[in-house]
Amino acid sequence: MRVEPLLQVVYEDKELLVVNKPAGLVCHPTKTDEYSSLISRARLYLGTGSRPQLINRLDRETSGITCLAKDEVAARKARRLWESRQVTKEYLAIVHGAVHQPEGAVSARLGKDERSPVAIKDCVREDGAEAKTEYRRLKNFTSTVLGAESPGLASPWFSLLRVIPHTGRKHQIRIHLAHLGHPIVGDKIYGGDEDLYLALVEDRLTEQQRARLILPYHALHAARVGFCWDSADKVFEAEPEPWFKAFCSWTVEPV
Repeated sequence: MRVEPLLQVVYEDKELLVVNKPAGLVCHPTKTDEYSSLISRARLYLGTGSRPQLINRLDRETSGITCLAKDEVAARKARRLWESRQVTKEYLAIVHGAVHQPEGAVSARLGKDERSPVAIKDCVREDGAEAKTEYRRLKNFTSTVLGAESPGLASPWFSLLRVIPHTGRKHQIRIHLAHLGHPIVGDKIYGGDEDLYLALVEDRLTEQQRARLILPYHALHAARVGFCWDSADKVFEAEPEPWFKAFCSWTVEPV
Protein backbone atom coordinates (compact mmCIF):
# COMPACT_ATOMS: atom_id res chain seq x y z
CA MET A 1 0.00 0.00 0.00
CA ARG A 2 1.38 3.40 -1.02
CA VAL A 3 1.57 6.16 1.58
CA GLU A 4 3.35 8.78 -0.54
CA PRO A 5 1.25 11.72 -1.80
CA LEU A 6 0.27 11.76 -5.45
CA LEU A 7 1.63 15.27 -5.98
CA GLN A 8 3.10 18.16 -4.04
CA VAL A 9 0.88 20.91 -5.41
CA VAL A 10 2.37 24.42 -5.44
CA TYR A 11 -0.47 26.19 -7.28
CA GLU A 12 -3.72 25.30 -9.00
CA ASP A 13 -6.45 27.15 -10.85
CA LYS A 14 -8.97 26.22 -13.55
CA GLU A 15 -6.24 26.08 -16.22
CA LEU A 16 -2.92 25.34 -14.50
CA LEU A 17 -1.50 22.78 -12.12
CA VAL A 18 1.98 23.57 -10.77
CA VAL A 19 3.78 20.92 -8.75
CA ASN A 20 7.12 20.26 -7.08
CA LYS A 21 8.30 17.13 -8.90
CA PRO A 22 10.34 14.72 -6.77
CA ALA A 23 13.72 13.53 -7.97
CA GLY A 24 13.54 10.07 -9.52
CA LEU A 25 10.09 10.51 -11.08
CA VAL A 26 9.85 10.66 -14.88
CA CYS A 27 7.57 13.26 -16.45
CA HIS A 28 6.33 11.18 -19.37
CA PRO A 29 3.87 8.25 -19.15
CA THR A 30 5.42 4.81 -18.70
CA LYS A 31 4.21 1.25 -19.21
CA THR A 32 4.38 0.42 -15.51
CA ASP A 33 1.97 1.39 -12.72
CA GLU A 34 -0.12 4.54 -12.58
CA TYR A 35 2.18 6.15 -10.00
CA SER A 36 5.28 5.79 -12.19
CA SER A 37 5.16 9.14 -14.02
CA LEU A 38 4.22 12.71 -13.20
CA ILE A 39 1.60 12.90 -15.94
CA SER A 40 -0.13 9.70 -14.77
CA ARG A 41 -0.19 10.98 -11.19
CA ALA A 42 -1.70 14.24 -12.44
CA ARG A 43 -4.48 12.27 -14.17
CA LEU A 44 -5.24 10.47 -10.91
CA TYR A 45 -5.21 13.74 -8.99
CA LEU A 46 -7.50 15.55 -11.44
CA GLY A 47 -9.89 12.64 -11.84
CA THR A 48 -11.63 10.61 -14.51
CA GLY A 49 -11.64 12.16 -17.96
CA SER A 50 -8.86 14.64 -17.22
CA ARG A 51 -6.21 15.20 -19.89
CA PRO A 52 -3.38 17.23 -18.32
CA GLN A 53 -0.47 18.21 -20.53
CA LEU A 54 3.11 18.95 -19.53
CA ILE A 55 4.30 22.48 -20.28
CA ASN A 56 7.88 22.14 -19.08
CA ARG A 57 9.74 18.89 -18.54
CA LEU A 58 12.48 18.02 -16.09
CA ASP A 59 14.92 15.13 -16.29
CA ARG A 60 14.05 12.11 -14.17
CA GLU A 61 16.56 13.04 -11.45
CA THR A 62 15.90 16.79 -11.48
CA SER A 63 13.42 17.92 -8.85
CA GLY A 64 11.34 21.06 -8.73
CA ILE A 65 8.74 23.26 -10.33
CA THR A 66 6.87 21.60 -13.18
CA CYS A 67 3.85 23.18 -14.88
CA LEU A 68 0.92 21.32 -16.38
CA ALA A 69 -2.10 22.60 -18.27
CA LYS A 70 -5.51 21.09 -17.63
CA ASP A 71 -6.68 21.27 -21.25
CA GLU A 72 -5.42 21.85 -24.78
CA VAL A 73 -6.36 25.54 -24.88
CA ALA A 74 -4.37 26.32 -21.72
CA ALA A 75 -1.50 24.15 -23.00
CA ARG A 76 -1.22 26.14 -26.24
CA LYS A 77 -1.32 29.43 -24.34
CA ALA A 78 1.37 28.34 -21.89
CA ARG A 79 3.64 26.82 -24.54
CA ARG A 80 3.67 30.10 -26.44
CA LEU A 81 5.18 31.73 -23.34
CA TRP A 82 7.96 29.13 -23.19
CA GLU A 83 8.63 29.27 -26.93
CA SER A 84 8.87 33.07 -26.92
CA ARG A 85 11.19 33.01 -23.85
CA GLN A 86 8.77 34.96 -21.66
CA VAL A 87 9.43 32.63 -18.73
CA THR A 88 12.08 33.16 -16.06
CA LYS A 89 13.64 30.04 -14.55
CA GLU A 90 16.03 29.62 -11.65
CA TYR A 91 17.67 26.41 -10.51
CA LEU A 92 19.77 25.39 -7.54
CA ALA A 93 22.76 23.15 -8.17
CA ILE A 94 25.40 21.59 -5.96
CA VAL A 95 28.64 21.16 -7.89
CA HIS A 96 32.05 19.63 -7.27
CA GLY A 97 34.85 21.99 -6.31
CA ALA A 98 34.92 25.52 -4.93
CA VAL A 99 33.65 28.03 -7.50
CA HIS A 100 35.88 31.07 -7.01
CA GLN A 101 34.01 33.65 -9.09
CA PRO A 102 30.94 35.00 -7.30
CA GLU A 103 29.03 35.03 -10.59
CA GLY A 104 29.54 34.33 -14.26
CA ALA A 105 28.06 32.95 -17.46
CA VAL A 106 28.73 30.11 -19.85
CA SER A 107 27.98 30.61 -23.53
CA ALA A 108 28.74 27.41 -25.41
CA ARG A 109 26.90 25.76 -28.27
CA LEU A 110 25.42 22.33 -27.62
CA GLY A 111 24.77 19.31 -29.82
CA LYS A 112 24.79 15.54 -29.87
CA ASP A 113 27.86 13.78 -28.48
CA GLU A 114 28.50 11.39 -31.35
CA ARG A 115 31.46 9.75 -29.60
CA SER A 116 29.52 8.68 -26.52
CA PRO A 117 27.89 5.27 -26.02
CA VAL A 118 25.14 7.10 -24.12
CA ALA A 119 22.52 7.78 -26.77
CA ILE A 120 20.97 10.76 -24.99
CA LYS A 121 24.25 12.53 -24.23
CA ASP A 122 24.98 15.98 -25.70
CA CYS A 123 28.16 18.02 -25.53
CA VAL A 124 29.72 21.39 -26.28
CA ARG A 125 30.41 21.61 -30.01
CA GLU A 126 30.99 24.53 -32.37
CA ASP A 127 28.23 23.52 -34.78
CA GLY A 128 25.67 23.07 -32.04
CA ALA A 129 22.71 25.20 -30.99
CA GLU A 130 23.33 28.47 -29.16
CA ALA A 131 23.05 28.16 -25.39
CA LYS A 132 23.73 30.48 -22.45
CA THR A 133 23.65 29.83 -18.70
CA GLU A 134 24.25 32.35 -15.91
CA TYR A 135 25.25 31.35 -12.40
CA ARG A 136 25.72 32.97 -9.01
CA ARG A 137 27.62 31.36 -6.20
CA LEU A 138 25.61 31.15 -2.99
CA LYS A 139 28.33 29.49 -0.94
CA ASN A 140 31.33 27.21 -0.99
CA PHE A 141 31.27 24.46 1.61
CA THR A 142 32.48 21.11 2.82
CA SER A 143 29.59 18.79 3.63
CA THR A 144 29.04 17.61 7.18
CA VAL A 145 27.23 14.50 5.89
CA LEU A 146 30.11 13.35 3.69
CA GLY A 147 32.67 10.99 5.15
CA ALA A 148 36.35 11.56 4.46
CA GLU A 149 36.57 8.01 3.14
CA SER A 150 34.38 8.79 0.10
CA PRO A 151 36.14 7.13 -2.87
CA GLY A 152 37.56 9.06 -5.79
CA LEU A 153 36.85 12.50 -4.34
CA ALA A 154 39.33 14.95 -5.92
CA SER A 155 38.40 17.83 -3.61
CA PRO A 156 36.47 18.03 -0.32
CA TRP A 157 34.94 21.32 -1.49
CA PHE A 158 31.56 21.88 -3.10
CA SER A 159 29.58 24.94 -4.20
CA LEU A 160 25.89 25.77 -4.06
CA LEU A 161 24.91 27.79 -7.13
CA ARG A 162 21.83 29.62 -8.30
CA VAL A 163 21.61 29.01 -12.04
CA ILE A 164 19.60 30.88 -14.69
CA PRO A 165 19.33 29.28 -18.14
CA HIS A 166 18.65 31.80 -20.90
CA THR A 167 17.98 29.06 -23.44
CA GLY A 168 16.31 25.70 -22.98
CA ARG A 169 18.61 23.13 -24.57
CA LYS A 170 18.60 19.51 -23.48
CA HIS A 171 20.77 18.96 -20.39
CA GLN A 172 22.01 22.55 -20.79
CA ILE A 173 22.77 23.33 -17.15
CA ARG A 174 24.43 19.98 -16.55
CA ILE A 175 26.66 20.30 -19.62
CA HIS A 176 27.57 23.95 -19.06
CA LEU A 177 28.55 23.43 -15.42
CA ALA A 178 30.65 20.40 -16.34
CA HIS A 179 32.24 22.48 -19.13
CA LEU A 180 33.05 25.10 -16.51
CA GLY A 181 34.94 22.41 -14.58
CA HIS A 182 32.30 22.01 -11.87
CA PRO A 183 30.02 19.06 -12.69
CA ILE A 184 26.86 18.59 -10.67
CA VAL A 185 27.24 16.19 -7.77
CA GLY A 186 25.63 12.84 -8.59
CA ASP A 187 25.47 13.43 -12.35
CA LYS A 188 25.82 10.02 -13.96
CA ILE A 189 26.26 11.30 -17.52
CA TYR A 190 28.26 14.52 -17.23
CA GLY A 191 30.08 13.85 -13.96
CA GLY A 192 33.16 12.37 -15.60
CA ASP A 193 32.27 8.67 -15.90
CA GLU A 194 29.34 8.01 -18.20
CA ASP A 195 29.55 4.26 -17.44
CA LEU A 196 27.74 5.13 -14.22
CA TYR A 197 24.69 5.98 -16.32
CA LEU A 198 25.02 2.83 -18.40
CA ALA A 199 25.36 0.80 -15.22
CA LEU A 200 22.17 2.38 -13.88
CA VAL A 201 20.04 1.67 -16.96
CA GLU A 202 21.49 -1.84 -17.27
CA ASP A 203 20.72 -2.51 -13.59
CA ARG A 204 24.33 -3.23 -12.65
CA LEU A 205 25.17 -0.19 -10.53
CA THR A 206 27.22 -1.40 -7.57
CA GLU A 207 27.28 -0.03 -4.04
CA GLN A 208 30.82 1.16 -4.70
CA GLN A 209 29.61 3.14 -7.72
CA ARG A 210 26.73 4.59 -5.70
CA ALA A 211 29.23 5.75 -3.09
CA ARG A 212 31.22 7.53 -5.81
CA LEU A 213 28.09 9.42 -6.82
CA ILE A 214 27.74 10.65 -3.21
CA LEU A 215 24.05 11.59 -3.54
CA PRO A 216 21.05 9.42 -4.55
CA TYR A 217 20.20 11.74 -7.47
CA HIS A 218 22.01 14.51 -9.27
CA ALA A 219 21.82 17.73 -7.26
CA LEU A 220 19.80 19.95 -9.58
CA HIS A 221 16.53 21.54 -8.47
CA ALA A 222 14.14 23.82 -10.40
CA ALA A 223 13.55 26.31 -7.60
CA ARG A 224 11.62 29.11 -9.29
CA VAL A 225 9.52 29.72 -12.40
CA GLY A 226 7.84 33.00 -13.27
CA PHE A 227 5.62 34.24 -16.09
CA CYS A 228 2.64 36.44 -16.81
CA TRP A 229 -0.66 34.57 -16.82
CA ASP A 230 -3.99 36.27 -17.53
CA SER A 231 -2.41 39.72 -17.05
CA ALA A 232 -0.98 38.80 -13.65
CA ASP A 233 2.64 38.06 -12.81
CA LYS A 234 2.95 34.57 -11.36
CA VAL A 235 5.99 33.27 -9.48
CA PHE A 236 6.14 29.67 -8.29
CA GLU A 237 8.81 28.47 -5.86
CA ALA A 238 9.73 25.21 -4.17
CA GLU A 239 12.51 24.20 -1.82
CA PRO A 240 14.76 21.24 -2.67
CA GLU A 241 14.36 17.82 -1.10
CA PRO A 242 15.74 16.89 2.35
CA TRP A 243 18.79 15.00 1.00
CA PHE A 244 19.78 18.08 -1.04
CA LYS A 245 19.33 20.45 1.90
CA ALA A 246 21.15 18.16 4.32
CA PHE A 247 24.18 17.87 2.07
CA CYS A 248 24.74 21.60 1.75
CA SER A 249 23.53 22.44 5.28
CA TRP A 250 20.74 24.47 3.72
CA THR A 251 20.57 28.04 4.99
CA VAL A 252 19.87 29.95 1.76
CA GLU A 253 16.26 30.62 0.86
CA PRO A 254 15.21 30.93 -2.81
CA VAL A 255 14.57 34.53 -3.86
